[in-house]
Amino acid sequence: MTSVSFLLCFVLGFSVAQASYQGFGKESLTAEQMRKFEAPDVPEALATQIQRYFDIRSPGAGVLSAKTKKQLFFSWGVTGTSQVWRIDQPKGFPVQLTGGKDSTALVGQTPDGKWLVVSRDRNGEEHPGLYLLSPQGGALVEIQHLPKVRTFLQGISSDSKFLYFTANDLSQENYAIYRYEIESKKKELLLSEPGIWSVADHRDDGLWLLNKSTGSFSDEIYLFNTATKELKPLLGQNEKEEYTVMFTDQKDQYLVLSHRGEDFRALFLYNGKSWKMLSPKKKWDVESLQVDRAKTKVIFTMNENGFTRLYGLEVGSWRKISFPAFPEADHIYPGSITRDGSHLMLSIETSKAPRLSYSYNFKTRLLTQWVLPSSPEVDTSKFVTAREVQYESRDGVKIPMLVRSSVECEKKEMTAPCPVVIHFHGGPEAQSEPGFSVVAQLFVENGFIFAEPNVRGSTGYGRKFRDSDNGPLRENVISDIEDAALYFRKKSSVPRKMGSMGWSYGGYSTLMAMTKFSESFDAGVALVGMSDLVTFLENTAPFRRPLRVTEYGDPVKDRDSLLRLSPVSWIEKASKPLMIIQGVNDPRVPAGEALQMHQALQKKGVKAELILFADEGHGSAKRENRVLEIGNTLQFFIKNLRN
Repeated sequence: MTSVSFLLCFVLGFSVAQASYQGFGKESLTAEQMRKFEAPDVPEALATQIQRYFDIRSPGAGVLSAKTKKQLFFSWGVTGTSQVWRIDQPKGFPVQLTGGKDSTALVGQTPDGKWLVVSRDRNGEEHPGLYLLSPQGGALVEIQHLPKVRTFLQGISSDSKFLYFTANDLSQENYAIYRYEIESKKKELLLSEPGIWSVADHRDDGLWLLNKSTGSFSDEIYLFNTATKELKPLLGQNEKEEYTVMFTDQKDQYLVLSHRGEDFRALFLYNGKSWKMLSPKKKWDVESLQVDRAKTKVIFTMNENGFTRLYGLEVGSWRKISFPAFPEADHIYPGSITRDGSHLMLSIETSKAPRLSYSYNFKTRLLTQWVLPSSPEVDTSKFVTAREVQYESRDGVKIPMLVRSSVECEKKEMTAPCPVVIHFHGGPEAQSEPGFSVVAQLFVENGFIFAEPNVRGSTGYGRKFRDSDNGPLRENVISDIEDAALYFRKKSSVPRKMGSMGWSYGGYSTLMAMTKFSESFDAGVALVGMSDLVTFLENTAPFRRPLRVTEYGDPVKDRDSLLRLSPVSWIEKASKPLMIIQGVNDPRVPAGEALQMHQALQKKGVKAELILFADEGHGSAKRENRVLEIGNTLQFFIKNLRN
């Protein structure tokens, strides 16, 4: 450790000799620890309220049947765990195709309609496997599911003979690319070059576009000939630029999603020499891109101040495609597009209702709703709509923030203000968006103002804003956390209670709020958050480490900065109640992050609670665990902020 690090740790009271944990998953914890920190039960009335809100059903957009387009297959968590379902007609009764305790999702369908391709994870480990499933149901046929290996579908050939997948089975740090023959059940290794590889697009003549991730937001794009195994550089080499690339119907012509040196991401047409912008020139990011296999239509979305807007273009003429109007929609999400480009699945979300799934026929312009909404015992029309405010950081930057508040709390703002719970999103490369949120509504109905700041580092406001927290730069903007609390404290002359919560990077933000910025917060709940950025980078799963280093910094070169940005380094400032919640099988933020923070708080005498979920990973996926997770969080804030 450098002399600077030693001095820093001495001043902040963080022991240089502290033993750091190693590894993640159940093997890094004892059975006694898991029993000791099991989630306590939630008061019955609160659990009932949460269960009622979790009954609001919002399935995925799904995939139309390949041949007839008269059935819909989709993922749905209505049983408490994500499973695969089928509907045989619009608004028909859904048939469950998969079951059990493990999260299962639909990821593809063969063009001949004979097979669905599904992904299944175990206990939140994020080591999913791939399986084939008959559209009629029945037993799964395993393609590949190996311990501590991540396997992801990358495409299916037009003749339905082959599917392609990536897996980190040769080494945990790298993803190889395989071709799998469905009939013979044989796999063939196509690419084993070091790197985090994925298939961006593929043609039937054997020419593929490959993406090699080099950072959180940087990529290299290659042309790959599957017959000769030749790998030819196309874009991004010797750059630190973000690229998403797909084929058009013309040889040597590509659709490219990129910043190209600008602040906002746009859609371009590229022929190897010249560039033409296809998306509207706006100060908003193009967020998503997809093209049908027949290369007739381009579908993309733009993030317009947190609202998702849908756009389409005809390939070749590049004429704009018109869509039905949804004036109430906060978000219009495109789902799958059929291989022939005839139909597009859409999910429509408003602040007053969960997502509804529709199919859109481009030829007839007919919009068909597939799944009936269901919200038993809950009137969603009474859900509070988020309003955007801006608070000013101490260095003069305007920070967007969404605020949800009841009429009752608005009336009491100047006399007896309601407590505020500030929810920091994960990522940090993410964005809190307006729309439908049962979690936000639960907080509002339990007497809290629920605020969601998009601190610097968030996406949706341009690359400069997003990258302003990278590496040691985070030291200049970490105060955005405290400034969110100060905004509310300044709104009223009457003292008010402030809480902080969040998952992942939001959990880290909460740990910083309750240590470095403890004077401005009264209670916090940190879920799957990092407590020490050095030990986090040393122990996070190997497939994530190189991408996280580009976001947080190098654990050797930037060690001093990482220590200054670690909540455990500020433990001497901690004094307020804190709850830490962690999934034992989390490969992203290892459980050791929660344990070392809890131990440090106990040693200092701070009131700290720890909850471990033995069958979860990076956040709770099973319904019963989600009830305990949200229930204990709400109960903790009711006890420490309201009472």
